Amino acid sequence: MDFPIDTQIIDLNQPGGTKLHLAGVIRESIVDGPGWRMVVFVQGCPHHCKGCQNPATWSFTEGGYDTTVENIVKAAKENPLLKGITLSGGEPFTQAKALTVLARELKKEGLDVMSFSGWTYEELINGANSENCWLDLLRELSLLVDGKFIEEQRSLECLFRGSKNQRIIDVQKSLAAGKTVLSELN
Repeated sequence: MDFPIDTQIIDLNQPGGTKLHLAGVIRESIVDGPGWRMVVFVQGCPHHCKGCQNPATWSFTEGGYDTTVENIVKAAKENPLLKGITLSGGEPFTQAKALTVLARELKKEGLDVMSFSGWTYEELINGANSENCWLDLLRELSLLVDGKFIEEQRSLECLFRGSKNQRIIDVQKSLAAGKTVLSELN
């Protein structure tokens, strides 16, 4: 499926652009993406997937804590073994503006950034607008694991995914091609 790409870049240096509401952070993981990674779990998710491994992250108003992009960048810089950062949740695209700022800062430090989302790549592209900043966040990602977790399709054999419907998207190749391009990791 081909879809249009809006080339407008949102000004993310506005007040409030660096505050994050998180459920937690795992400083070192080898199961949430390629290489040694830090995992940032955002608080809040509209999907409420049956069998979700993180149901405590669903509420937007209860649970979690506030922090800043600067605090996460500082923590990432403390570990020279990190290859990258994985955005998880909750639903990372509900905080796309602040996570775009985070991703840009982490990439300046030489780190790779990938994300999980309950929305598909196509839903994110087609639903992107200047208010939700979804396209801005996509532009900063190397990989996206997309789609809701479907308990009936759960599989322990899917690399970096929980269910067979989820895909690993090569985001940069997809944006360049104007269509969904799967990663070699599928």
